[in-house]
Amino acid sequence: MMGVRSVLFALWFGVASVGLGLLNPFLQLFRDRRHIVANCERWSAAQRWGVEHILGIRLVIEGGLPEGPVLVAMKHESMFEAVDMPTLLPFPAIFAKVELLRLPAWGKAAARYGLVPVERDQGAKALRAMLAAARQLSSENRPLAIFPEGTRVPHGTRPPLQAGFAGLYKMLGTPVVPVAVDSGPLMRGFWKKRGTITYRFGEPIPAGLPREEIEARVHAAINALNTPE
Repeated sequence: MMGVRSVLFALWFGVASVGLGLLNPFLQLFRDRRHIVANCERWSAAQRWGVEHILGIRLVIEGGLPEGPVLVAMKHESMFEAVDMPTLLPFPAIFAKVELLRLPAWGKAAARYGLVPVERDQGAKALRAMLAAARQLSSENRPLAIFPEGTRVPHGTRPPLQAGFAGLYKMLGTPVVPVAVDSGPLMRGFWKKRGTITYRFGEPIPAGLPREEIEARVHAAINALNTPE
Protein backbone atom coordinates (compact mmCIF):
# COMPACT_ATOMS: atom_id res chain seq x y z
CA MET A 1 0.00 0.00 0.00
CA MET A 2 2.83 2.43 0.78
CA GLY A 3 4.16 1.81 -2.72
CA VAL A 4 0.91 3.17 -4.16
CA ARG A 5 0.96 6.05 -1.71
CA SER A 6 4.55 6.88 -2.68
CA VAL A 7 3.63 7.06 -6.36
CA LEU A 8 0.57 9.21 -5.63
CA PHE A 9 2.63 11.53 -3.46
CA ALA A 10 5.27 11.91 -6.17
CA LEU A 11 2.55 12.77 -8.70
CA TRP A 12 0.87 15.20 -6.31
CA PHE A 13 4.02 17.07 -5.38
CA GLY A 14 5.40 16.98 -8.92
CA VAL A 15 2.26 18.56 -10.35
CA ALA A 16 2.18 21.13 -7.53
CA SER A 17 5.85 22.02 -8.09
CA VAL A 18 5.43 22.49 -11.84
CA GLY A 19 2.07 24.26 -11.62
CA LEU A 20 3.11 26.70 -8.92
CA GLY A 21 6.52 27.13 -10.53
CA LEU A 22 4.92 28.30 -13.77
CA LEU A 23 3.29 31.13 -11.83
CA ASN A 24 6.59 32.51 -10.59
CA PRO A 25 7.68 34.42 -13.74
CA PHE A 26 4.38 36.30 -13.67
CA LEU A 27 4.54 36.95 -9.92
CA GLN A 28 8.05 38.35 -10.38
CA LEU A 29 6.49 41.25 -12.26
CA PHE A 30 4.99 42.58 -9.01
CA ARG A 31 7.27 44.87 -7.03
CA ASP A 32 5.66 43.67 -3.80
CA ARG A 33 7.30 40.33 -2.94
CA ARG A 34 4.33 39.10 -0.91
CA HIS A 35 2.98 37.36 -4.03
CA ILE A 36 6.19 35.36 -4.44
CA VAL A 37 6.29 34.67 -0.70
CA ALA A 38 2.72 33.35 -0.78
CA ASN A 39 3.50 31.09 -3.74
CA CYS A 40 6.58 29.64 -2.01
CA GLU A 41 4.48 29.01 1.08
CA ARG A 42 1.80 27.28 -1.03
CA TRP A 43 4.49 24.99 -2.47
CA SER A 44 5.74 24.09 1.00
CA ALA A 45 2.18 23.55 2.24
CA ALA A 46 1.48 21.26 -0.72
CA GLN A 47 4.26 18.96 0.39
CA ARG A 48 3.07 19.01 4.02
CA TRP A 49 -0.49 18.18 2.89
CA GLY A 50 0.73 15.28 0.78
CA VAL A 51 2.90 13.90 3.57
CA GLU A 52 0.03 13.94 6.04
CA HIS A 53 -2.94 13.04 3.82
CA ILE A 54 -1.45 10.90 1.04
CA LEU A 55 1.43 9.18 2.82
CA GLY A 56 -0.42 9.08 6.15
CA ILE A 57 2.64 10.26 8.08
CA ARG A 58 2.00 11.93 11.42
CA LEU A 59 3.95 15.07 12.35
CA VAL A 60 4.80 15.93 15.95
CA ILE A 61 6.38 19.21 17.07
CA GLU A 62 8.02 19.28 20.50
CA GLY A 63 9.25 22.46 22.17
CA GLY A 64 8.55 26.09 21.37
CA LEU A 65 8.91 27.60 17.92
CA PRO A 66 11.58 30.32 17.69
CA GLU A 67 10.60 33.96 17.44
CA GLY A 68 12.54 36.85 15.96
CA PRO A 69 16.11 36.96 14.64
CA VAL A 70 17.63 33.68 15.82
CA LEU A 71 19.78 31.12 14.04
CA VAL A 72 17.85 27.85 13.69
CA ALA A 73 20.27 24.92 13.33
CA MET A 74 18.50 21.78 12.09
CA LYS A 75 19.38 18.17 11.42
CA HIS A 76 18.99 17.28 7.73
CA GLU A 77 17.96 13.72 6.85
CA SER A 78 15.70 14.18 3.81
CA MET A 79 14.36 16.84 1.47
CA PHE A 80 11.20 16.92 3.58
CA GLU A 81 12.47 19.36 6.20
CA ALA A 82 14.10 21.61 3.61
CA VAL A 83 10.83 22.09 1.72
CA ASP A 84 8.81 22.15 4.95
CA MET A 85 10.77 25.08 6.39
CA PRO A 86 8.34 27.86 5.26
CA THR A 87 5.46 25.87 6.77
CA LEU A 88 7.26 25.04 10.01
CA LEU A 89 8.85 28.42 10.78
CA PRO A 90 7.48 31.99 10.64
CA PHE A 91 8.83 33.40 7.33
CA PRO A 92 12.36 32.02 7.64
CA ALA A 93 15.43 33.03 5.66
CA ILE A 94 17.18 29.82 4.66
CA PHE A 95 20.83 29.08 3.94
CA ALA A 96 20.93 26.90 0.81
CA LYS A 97 23.50 25.80 -1.73
CA VAL A 98 23.86 28.33 -4.52
CA GLU A 99 22.84 25.77 -7.18
CA LEU A 100 19.23 25.95 -5.96
CA LEU A 101 19.07 29.59 -7.01
CA ARG A 102 19.72 28.53 -10.60
CA LEU A 103 16.74 26.19 -10.90
CA PRO A 104 14.26 27.05 -13.69
CA ALA A 105 11.05 28.72 -12.47
CA TRP A 106 11.98 28.45 -8.78
CA GLY A 107 15.51 29.87 -8.50
CA LYS A 108 14.67 33.57 -8.75
CA ALA A 109 11.56 33.09 -6.65
CA ALA A 110 13.64 31.43 -3.93
CA ALA A 111 16.11 34.32 -3.96
CA ARG A 112 13.32 36.83 -3.60
CA TYR A 113 11.71 34.80 -0.82
CA GLY A 114 14.91 34.93 1.18
CA LEU A 115 17.35 32.10 0.44
CA VAL A 116 20.91 32.91 1.41
CA PRO A 117 23.26 31.35 -1.18
CA VAL A 118 26.05 29.16 0.17
CA GLU A 119 28.99 28.29 -2.06
CA ARG A 120 30.87 25.23 -0.89
CA ASP A 121 34.29 26.63 -1.82
CA GLN A 122 33.64 30.19 -0.77
CA GLY A 123 36.17 32.88 -1.31
CA ALA A 124 36.29 35.95 0.89
CA LYS A 125 34.02 37.92 -1.45
CA ALA A 126 31.32 35.23 -1.46
CA LEU A 127 31.53 34.90 2.30
CA ARG A 128 31.08 38.65 2.79
CA ALA A 129 28.08 38.64 0.44
CA MET A 130 26.50 35.73 2.32
CA LEU A 131 27.01 37.42 5.67
CA ALA A 132 25.61 40.73 4.40
CA ALA A 133 22.50 38.97 3.07
CA ALA A 134 22.03 37.08 6.33
CA ARG A 135 22.33 40.25 8.42
CA GLN A 136 19.85 42.09 6.21
CA LEU A 137 17.28 39.28 6.49
CA SER A 138 17.86 38.99 10.24
CA SER A 139 17.26 42.73 10.58
CA GLU A 140 13.77 42.09 9.17
CA ASN A 141 13.05 40.09 12.35
CA ARG A 142 13.20 36.78 10.47
CA PRO A 143 14.71 33.55 11.81
CA LEU A 144 17.72 32.29 9.86
CA ALA A 145 17.65 28.54 9.21
CA ILE A 146 20.71 26.44 8.47
CA PHE A 147 21.68 22.77 8.23
CA PRO A 148 25.00 22.91 10.12
CA GLU A 149 26.13 19.44 8.97
CA GLY A 150 26.13 20.88 5.46
CA THR A 151 24.05 18.30 3.59
CA ARG A 152 21.59 15.44 4.01
CA VAL A 153 22.93 12.59 6.10
CA PRO A 154 21.53 9.10 6.73
CA HIS A 155 19.59 8.58 9.94
CA GLY A 156 21.82 7.17 12.64
CA THR A 157 24.93 9.07 11.55
CA ARG A 158 26.47 12.03 13.39
CA PRO A 159 28.95 13.84 11.16
CA PRO A 160 30.75 16.86 12.63
CA LEU A 161 29.35 20.32 12.00
CA GLN A 162 30.74 22.20 9.03
CA ALA A 163 33.66 24.46 9.90
CA GLY A 164 31.82 27.61 8.83
CA PHE A 165 28.95 27.19 11.30
CA ALA A 166 30.83 28.47 14.35
CA GLY A 167 32.16 31.42 12.37
CA LEU A 168 28.69 32.33 11.17
CA TYR A 169 27.36 32.07 14.73
CA LYS A 170 30.09 34.40 15.95
CA MET A 171 29.68 36.98 13.18
CA LEU A 172 25.88 37.12 13.37
CA GLY A 173 25.85 37.39 17.15
CA THR A 174 22.41 35.78 17.51
CA PRO A 175 21.15 32.97 19.77
CA VAL A 176 20.87 29.48 18.26
CA VAL A 177 17.81 27.26 18.44
CA PRO A 178 18.82 23.65 17.66
CA VAL A 179 16.25 21.35 16.05
CA ALA A 180 16.36 17.58 15.86
CA VAL A 181 14.27 15.79 13.21
CA ASP A 182 13.97 12.10 12.33
CA SER A 183 12.53 12.19 8.79
CA GLY A 184 15.17 9.93 7.26
CA PRO A 185 13.65 6.50 7.94
CA LEU A 186 10.32 7.54 6.41
CA MET A 187 11.09 10.14 3.73
CA ARG A 188 14.57 9.45 2.33
CA GLY A 189 14.35 8.12 -1.23
CA PHE A 190 11.37 7.62 -3.53
CA TRP A 191 9.66 4.86 -1.55
CA LYS A 192 8.22 6.27 1.64
CA LYS A 193 7.24 4.56 4.88
CA ARG A 194 4.38 5.23 7.24
CA GLY A 195 5.05 6.43 10.76
CA THR A 196 5.74 9.60 12.74
CA ILE A 197 8.17 12.42 12.03
CA THR A 198 9.15 14.46 15.08
CA TYR A 199 10.63 17.94 15.21
CA ARG A 200 12.24 18.62 18.58
CA PHE A 201 13.09 22.27 19.26
CA GLY A 202 15.80 22.67 21.87
CA GLU A 203 16.23 25.50 24.33
CA PRO A 204 17.83 28.64 22.84
CA ILE A 205 21.62 28.73 23.17
CA PRO A 206 22.92 32.26 23.85
CA ALA A 207 25.25 34.17 21.57
CA GLY A 208 28.91 34.66 22.35
CA LEU A 209 29.96 31.16 23.43
CA PRO A 210 33.38 29.72 22.54
CA ARG A 211 33.56 27.64 19.37
CA GLU A 212 34.03 24.31 21.13
CA GLU A 213 31.02 24.87 23.38
CA ILE A 214 28.57 26.05 20.71
CA GLU A 215 29.53 23.20 18.38
CA ALA A 216 29.20 20.58 21.12
CA ARG A 217 25.82 21.86 22.32
CA VAL A 218 24.34 22.18 18.83
CA HIS A 219 25.69 18.80 17.73
CA ALA A 220 24.20 17.06 20.75
CA ALA A 221 20.82 18.77 20.41
CA ILE A 222 20.25 18.19 16.68
CA ASN A 223 21.09 14.50 17.15
CA ALA A 224 18.67 13.98 20.05
CA LEU A 225 16.36 11.87 17.83
CA ASN A 226 19.12 10.28 15.81
CA THR A 227 18.96 6.69 17.08
CA PRO A 228 20.50 3.99 14.84
CA GLU A 229 18.04 2.23 12.53
